[in-house]
Amino acid sequence: MIIRKYDLQDIPELIRIWNEVVEEGVAFPQEETLDPEEGLSFFASQSYTGVADRDGEILGLYILHPNNVGRCGHICNASYAVSAGSRGQHIGEKLVLDCLQKGRELGFKVLQFNAVVENNVHARHLYERLGFVQLGTIPGGFRMKDGHYENICPYYHIL
Repeated sequence: MIIRKYDLQDIPELIRIWNEVVEEGVAFPQEETLDPEEGLSFFASQSYTGVADRDGEILGLYILHPNNVGRCGHICNASYAVSAGSRGQHIGEKLVLDCLQKGRELGFKVLQFNAVVENNVHARHLYERLGFVQLGTIPGGFRMKDGHYENICPYYHIL
């Protein structure tokens, strides 16, 4: 498996995987799925979109972009999505490691996650193992698909 920059032929799979996570309603803040036109624009608008590719099959992706503007524009933000059928294979770890490197290459100084859902223990353990630092906990910061609220945990990693 390799992590590489996306290309146009990947867009349908990127949209499928992204929408799968959005529809699960337990990790991404978005509630609306992407249609083909929106997906094309969304992935193109990122500072970088990386894909996990195993022999031409897209297993996951990440997006990397500034977290803010101006005097805080050196801080980036990222989101990761692994297709449901490919989870548990350490693809997320490879995506995060590539993202850290790509963030450095693009001149960012810090990678910040604004809203890691507290009960997303697999992601949180991965981030902590890779050196991310939790900034605190925001009570009830994420509304789950079923309507109840979970805490969110912001994290950062110096690049």
